Amino acid sequence: MTSPLLHLPGAVAGDGVDAPVAAHYGSFNREQRALEQLDGFVDLSHRDVVRIEGPDRLTWLHSLTTQHLTGLTPGTGTQALILSPQGHVEHAFRGTDDGTAFTLHTEPGAAAPLVEFLERMKFMTRVEITDVTAELAVAWRPSRVDDPYELVPRDRLTAYAEAAGPAAGTWAFEALRIARGEPRFGLDTDHRTIPNEVGWIGSAVHLDKGCYRGQETVARVHTLGRPPRRLTLLHLDGTENRLPTAGADVRLGDKTVGFVGSSARHHELGPIALALLKRNVDVSAELTADGMPATQEVVVDPEVGLHVRPLR
Repeated sequence: MTSPLLHLPGAVAGDGVDAPVAAHYGSFNREQRALEQLDGFVDLSHRDVVRIEGPDRLTWLHSLTTQHLTGLTPGTGTQALILSPQGHVEHAFRGTDDGTAFTLHTEPGAAAPLVEFLERMKFMTRVEITDVTAELAVAWRPSRVDDPYELVPRDRLTAYAEAAGPAAGTWAFEALRIARGEPRFGLDTDHRTIPNEVGWIGSAVHLDKGCYRGQETVARVHTLGRPPRRLTLLHLDGTENRLPTAGADVRLGDKTVGFVGSSARHHELGPIALALLKRNVDVSAELTADGMPATQEVVVDPEVGLHVRPLR
């Protein structure tokens, strides 16, 4: 669903799944700086949106997901995952309950399989599930510190942009996200990813809740403190005027030790990328990502703790 904000001055469309929204509006470096100063917004209206209504919605979602959702305070944003029985991440989303409905948003194209799964799990539960992507759009505004994601009526998106500007594109948004070490489902993960590998313990996985599908794997790996793989931030040497291709090999010498996920050009750090590596790769080892030299900055601790880099 192409965004009407691509008609704003200077707008250049993105690539791949981000093609329906603007990659930038003339200067992604300037846009990054504005977002860091809590100014402006990012158009993420290509994300899919699903509404779940009914009196059982939160207890039902609580039983299915990795997040503690019973008693969720209206207006509080949260992040949740749905795992396979083996603990692999199958669905990831963010959402908010308004007291009558839980509205979530997920990656472009991810709503259909998510809705299909949820419909199969309804049984006798009093819930109604509706894909409302055509009705609601997602925007990201850093001045909303507690929850920068907000839902905007799609037919009001242009008016929203006039009030919330200046607009920043996905290139700026992605560069700051990658620098924070925040994975993106489907780009920085694969079909084998478990939450412990990518720093989702704490943010998307609540460790003190009842049973859910895949919990045994999450708990066991958390207790042992050694995920099979680990998310890392790569600093590319910048000698080539390109970014690594998503999915490209990361190599240590002649051995493949992982794959590149998302990448971007950061206004201070230069070219950076997230990669999922084997846990036993030395954190000080110099690697090559899609043929480009790269050094590592730890995101997920390969040995101990909750596996999340401390906030800076």
